[in-house]
Amino acid sequence: MQKSNSFHKPKSITRLLVVKSILLALLIVVSGFYPLNPSHLKHDTDTAKKSLSKETFLADLKIRTFNYFWQIVDTTTWQSDDRYPTKQFTSIAATGFALPAYIIGVENGYIGRDIAAMRVLNTLKWLINSPQGTAKEDYSGYQGFYYHFLNYESGTRYKDVELSSIDTGLLMAGILTAMSYFDENDTTETQIRILSDELYRRVNWNWMMDGKPTMSMGWKPESGFLEAQWEGYNEAMILLIMAMGSPTYPISENSWEVWTSTYLWKEFEGYEHLNFGPLFGHQYSHAFIDFRGIQDEYMRNKEIDYFENSCRATLSNRAYCIHNPLKFKDYGENIWGLTASDGPGLGWQKWNSENIDFKAYNARGAAADYLQDDGTIAPTAAGGSIPFAPEETTEALFEMYERFDSKIYREYGFADAFNMSVSDTGWFAPDYIGIDQGALLLQLENHQSELIWNILKKNPYIIKGLQKAGFRGGWLDEIK
Repeated sequence: MQKSNSFHKPKSITRLLVVKSILLALLIVVSGFYPLNPSHLKHDTDTAKKSLSKETFLADLKIRTFNYFWQIVDTTTWQSDDRYPTKQFTSIAATGFALPAYIIGVENGYIGRDIAAMRVLNTLKWLINSPQGTAKEDYSGYQGFYYHFLNYESGTRYKDVELSSIDTGLLMAGILTAMSYFDENDTTETQIRILSDELYRRVNWNWMMDGKPTMSMGWKPESGFLEAQWEGYNEAMILLIMAMGSPTYPISENSWEVWTSTYLWKEFEGYEHLNFGPLFGHQYSHAFIDFRGIQDEYMRNKEIDYFENSCRATLSNRAYCIHNPLKFKDYGENIWGLTASDGPGLGWQKWNSENIDFKAYNARGAAADYLQDDGTIAPTAAGGSIPFAPEETTEALFEMYERFDSKIYREYGFADAFNMSVSDTGWFAPDYIGIDQGALLLQLENHQSELIWNILKKNPYIIKGLQKAGFRGGWLDEIK
């Protein structure tokens, strides 16, 4: 079984981080302002950065990506932006990644624990007091679920988006991470635990089942439950585990068995595994839960675990890009990674002898039953898979950084995506996307320290959900 490698920052960087944290804390006490600008790791995006070693590059990538969550936030609702610099709405899923990002900031010495705790508490206070109801407008959620996107300042539903089961699931995963991490007895951390527990307990997971064997993807006040259900292997593992572990509104005892019956196990690019095309489906649940060495009945029968499955999915995605059947420019052993991301949005164009739809945002990916490929590579595809294939993913990120420099690697780390086939100079995304930043940051930290994994190994709701789903073995059997 593949294991994470420990990672140690150079001593000089560690000392600078400590000094920076002290100065930051003093500035906040004096001014009440929350800046974070680690100049010792930041570089002018107009100058070459190729002097960085791979180890220093990863340290630089981590703090830049953390800065996205620390600096890009709606300071009225404390919800995280869906994307930046384009500002349209906040994203509850991005907030779900932001909460553990703040913890990563603490553990890496970027910010103080007290500062992070106050940011988390502000976020939870707004969520618990946000308006809940069935009207089409002026509400943030209903039945404990939240709308996919929220308006700035008011925090109410953005246009006609759905009440989202998976985005609420990712939000709650972040909330449970905060609940288990902030375990001290001072007033702020006690309130964090109380509010986290209340927010999780009020989610009516069973209501979202709509009386069916599998959970609905969402609900709208105008039309009711969406027809789309959570079927087939995908990112919904974390969602169903939390729904099964709920002490207030648990879903049926056989829900996991029903869901696994919809899986597709098949060989793709030389790897037998549970197929799902975009790599985010193999990353998001793993960003929170350590699936190494624990198995449900399905995986016991396959004699692997879900972590190994994600290893195979990552390598098959890479193998497809190396194979490059559509002959897109620059694909190779270190330029690869298909997942949901922004794209050039040019529509149908002739590429070699093929007609290709160069889409804007799209769930790109490759699997036995799925192919969406238009030459667009997303750094988060490799970055969110670092624990699964450390050498291959790190080489890919470093190659993208070295080859494309500030075209793709900027103030907050990697911009969302790039496509070298659409013009002589290529297309590079103008925006960062919160959930893509989150997958990369959490998985980089899990690879280096297992931080988020170890925090949620202490959470009673996660443990209960895994046990009810039939998981056994490894760290789960060691719990007293």
